[in-house]
Amino acid sequence: MAEAEAEAEAEADPKEENESSYQRYKILISSLPKEEGWASENYFCHYQGFWYPDILCPGVFAVQDHFKARSSDIIIATTPKSGTTWIKALLFAAVNRGMYPPTYNHHPLLSENPQLLVPFLELRLYKSKIIPDFDILPDIETLPSPRLFGTHIPFTSLPQSMIDSGSRIVYLYRNPKDVFVSMWHFNNKMRAAVSKPPLSAMEAFDRFCKGVSQFGPFWDHVLVYWRASLERLQQVLFIKYEELQADPGGVLKRVAHFVGFPFTSEEEKEQGLVDKILRLCSFENLSSLEVNKTGKHSSGLGYEAFFRKGKVGDWANYLTSEMIERIDQITEEKFHGHGLKFC
Repeated sequence: MAEAEAEAEAEADPKEENESSYQRYKILISSLPKEEGWASENYFCHYQGFWYPDILCPGVFAVQDHFKARSSDIIIATTPKSGTTWIKALLFAAVNRGMYPPTYNHHPLLSENPQLLVPFLELRLYKSKIIPDFDILPDIETLPSPRLFGTHIPFTSLPQSMIDSGSRIVYLYRNPKDVFVSMWHFNNKMRAAVSKPPLSAMEAFDRFCKGVSQFGPFWDHVLVYWRASLERLQQVLFIKYEELQADPGGVLKRVAHFVGFPFTSEEEKEQGLVDKILRLCSFENLSSLEVNKTGKHSSGLGYEAFFRKGKVGDWANYLTSEMIERIDQITEEKFHGHGLKFC
């Protein structure tokens, strides 16, 4: 009888656990410092040194409290607007090439957006909307290995199980000037979707430079992953968006090897799998697919918003000389002494 009662207590009611978590998170959010948000959120909350949209906070807390990592997990980490969609597509295609050859007529990438195939932990799996009776604790234990997940959570705030398990983390970073321009455009599309007036470039730029942006400060986010990549060479791979643009095949092979799915000589030279994956996942191909032209994200925003330009150096078309000087100065000050340079 005692054993049965102990087992019953151990098996917590999912609904009760969900409600308990929701109430705790609601109290925590109310206690955090806040700043005005950029897009559809009401405000940003300052938590563990970074700014989070209020609607995403419960998802972040739930990941920290409940996510149980496996050593076989593959995590794609980025700041927003750093090439996340592209690297998700490339890794999904590389890891699953045995089951879904890149020329397969029914390849998942032809009918599903990469954001669905490699879901964000805090945005999609651990649901993040602040409304009662909303399930924020998913059942992902049944997913087969290797599990591919995305996250914008800074390294210093990742769940401890992810660090201890040895899950492989691929971090993609991008020049802050291009990140800002892409972020500004994307957030204005989100504002338009909820009938909010656009945020001016100068207002958005001032907030970005002060660090008040989604999962910002941008520079701090990059630095914690950079340091982790130096301290945990076998667990964290740090790659540049600009390098991915310049040598996509070389970077893809390096990433695939790092996560435990290296290309064989036969796959690369005789079957041409690297080139075929690059074609499948190219900006031109993905952006032309019907699902990415007409499909909608869970936020209500069309998937086409994730395919703006994807170019290096587009910031030159938007930033004034004063803006360039300011962001370069911040970058130099933040990264001084860390051995980190932007292209």
